Amino acid sequence: MPQKKSRKKLILKWLVGLCLAGVLGIISFILSVQWGFWEPLPSPQQLADIRQSEATEIYADGGELMGKYFIFDRQPVAYEELPQHLINALIATEDARFYEHNGVDNRSLMRVVFKSILMGDESAGGGSTISQQLIKNLYPRKNHGVFSMPVAKTREAILAKRMEDIYTKEEIITLYLNTVPFGDNTFGVESAAEKFFSKQAHELSLEESAVIVGMLKASNSYNPRLYPDRSKTRRNVVLAQMEKYGYLSHEETDIAQGRPLKLSYTPFNHDTGIAPYFRSSLQQKLEEWLEEYNQKNNTELDLFTSGLKVETTINLEMQQMAEEAMGAHMKALQKDFEASYGARAPWLRSNEILQDALKKTPYYKKLQKKGLTSAQIQDSLNAKRQIELWDWDGTKVVKASTVDSVQHYLKFLNAGMLSVEPGSGAIRAWVGGINFKHFQYDHVMQAKRQVGSTFKPIVYAAALENGVGPCDYFSARPVTYANYDDWTPTNSGNIDSEKDYAVKAALANSINTVAVKVLEEAEIPNIIDLAHRMGIESVIPPVPSIALGSAELSVEELSKAYTAFLNNGRPSEPYFVKRIIDKSGKVLAEFEPEKAAEPVFSESTRQLMVEMMKEVVENGTATRLRWKYGLKNDIAGKTGTTQNNKDGWFVALTPRLVTVSWVGSDDHRIGFRTTAMGQGANSALPMYAIYQQKMNQRSDLYRYTAARFPPASTSVQNRLDCDEEKQPGFLQRIFVNEDKPQISKLKLDSAILADSKKIESEKKEGLFKKIGNIFKRKKKNNE
Repeated sequence: MPQKKSRKKLILKWLVGLCLAGVLGIISFILSVQWGFWEPLPSPQQLADIRQSEATEIYADGGELMGKYFIFDRQPVAYEELPQHLINALIATEDARFYEHNGVDNRSLMRVVFKSILMGDESAGGGSTISQQLIKNLYPRKNHGVFSMPVAKTREAILAKRMEDIYTKEEIITLYLNTVPFGDNTFGVESAAEKFFSKQAHELSLEESAVIVGMLKASNSYNPRLYPDRSKTRRNVVLAQMEKYGYLSHEETDIAQGRPLKLSYTPFNHDTGIAPYFRSSLQQKLEEWLEEYNQKNNTELDLFTSGLKVETTINLEMQQMAEEAMGAHMKALQKDFEASYGARAPWLRSNEILQDALKKTPYYKKLQKKGLTSAQIQDSLNAKRQIELWDWDGTKVVKASTVDSVQHYLKFLNAGMLSVEPGSGAIRAWVGGINFKHFQYDHVMQAKRQVGSTFKPIVYAAALENGVGPCDYFSARPVTYANYDDWTPTNSGNIDSEKDYAVKAALANSINTVAVKVLEEAEIPNIIDLAHRMGIESVIPPVPSIALGSAELSVEELSKAYTAFLNNGRPSEPYFVKRIIDKSGKVLAEFEPEKAAEPVFSESTRQLMVEMMKEVVENGTATRLRWKYGLKNDIAGKTGTTQNNKDGWFVALTPRLVTVSWVGSDDHRIGFRTTAMGQGANSALPMYAIYQQKMNQRSDLYRYTAARFPPASTSVQNRLDCDEEKQPGFLQRIFVNEDKPQISKLKLDSAILADSKKIESEKKEGLFKKIGNIFKRKKKNNE
């Protein structure tokens, strides 16, 4: 008997010892976490100074949010802006005793201690208070092997208590809702409300609040965009919890649970949404500005984390209309473009074009870095797999190779369009391409293409400044330029080369042969100088072909140059940022419009050019704006088409807006098959026309659509009073060699005549001797 008692005592001692050891072990473990043995804990001061990364917001001119730059899509909101039913839903679902504990719910803690710490059950979870979850959001868990969960739970409990000593319950709820992750890389309730319901947090309904709180259990599994049925079920669970804890009556719960799940999804990511090309260019400019600002002010502002607000000049309505117009036109044009080539398309038949495009792909470069042979690379490029392809009908997943994908995207025409207020330079709409995800090259700022006849107004303006009049006549006959490789410019369309055309008519009908002769009168150095003073920074080659637009310019450069025609002869620098504000509301920078100090040409030249470009629309190459699209606005403009129909352009001038549009292939070797399709009047003009039609339907854009050009002065009107064309004079007719026209306006000029040796001999013969010989030849022919 004593032996049994002794054994019981021994067992009891062992049990007590084990319990004490266990308790001591737990205490030691807790202390090891508290003392930072596993990892350093944030100090109370660090907890008090919590700073969360906040997205930089981009605002349109009217104050509308149009995009963000972020690492995590997070935007803070104050406690007063949180709807009460959102707070109730959160507490009922995540922490029913939130107002009763000091950061740790002891009932739940016991479960966590025994299941998570002693039994190592990571799935036990639960029990975490809102304060603990906040710590988890602020300080992500680290890997400590088998001890990861016990360390994490203990650490969060310690820090949650510290957090409750520093912050009020309201402040903890605010911090939590501003930092908690939701679906689609979204952090914080304000961003979630904007993304999933297109409204601010304070506008959320009861059902919408329940959807958002429901995502907290598993942000991806209960994402209403991806899994609407699952999300609705989870929403109803949240509503039931609210009823359970007295926040809703049974009737209110029934009504709310019976309502359908309605989303208004607005993604704010870098590839989609409104104005992606603009936002991409803006990002680059802001990063450059921030680097300079930080150096100058010894600050550490970051575009993606500092919560800046950027106010831009973009008019959100006009931007949406411009993008819609581009999409409508380019979808139809692409169909016609592909049909015109059929099976003989260059992207299908030209191996050179295809191989060049393949070599530019990241996948090709990756294979090349691995040291694979050309044959091995080609095999990899031809391997079929599931791949996403985009076209104007949408996105689809097909089984295709890299070669198939590259060939697919080679066929697409691209586009660019920019609208600028001429008086200030404020950019109101910016369309950089057809689809940012697949074509990230910006055709407003980055791309430089030959501008075709849209350069002619600069040539004509220089000529007017140099003494040429709008009613001076030039022969439309082609001439050959011997000292420019026998270059002979020709005309397209129904131009009668036997006639002389007034300067005003030559511009309206875009007569190439006359444009080059006008260039002679203006003189190339004067034209290039004027172009640069009008804001063009690109190199302009000193050759006569610039009269036909051989210079390569960007859409933005051309827009700037044309503002001079509407802004008293002074070009305005296009700009798109008005103010940059930090998260506290302090204005860091304000940007004012930049204008040329002095006019670049006279007021009479400016008025003449506007009147002459109005004729382009009324009677020239852009008349389809009237007869096809029914536009009655005051519009001046200029079409442009480059050699071999590679680029189509249209510049539209209305009294308060300059709009430049371009269409073409990104590969210069792929052009339109016919001039009828590729000319600027067909390829680029319709994009503007649809855009203007949309603007005309909006009364709030009346200041743009109803504006009228002021009447030209009496002297300007008098200078324009002449016939557009006439038969050449007698001396001019007989002086020009009918087999090979070489002389324009009786002007013996080595830049015009084809044969330099013949020029010299004819000069020696003398003018009258030559005229006499021509008379004799004419008489003999008549006999």
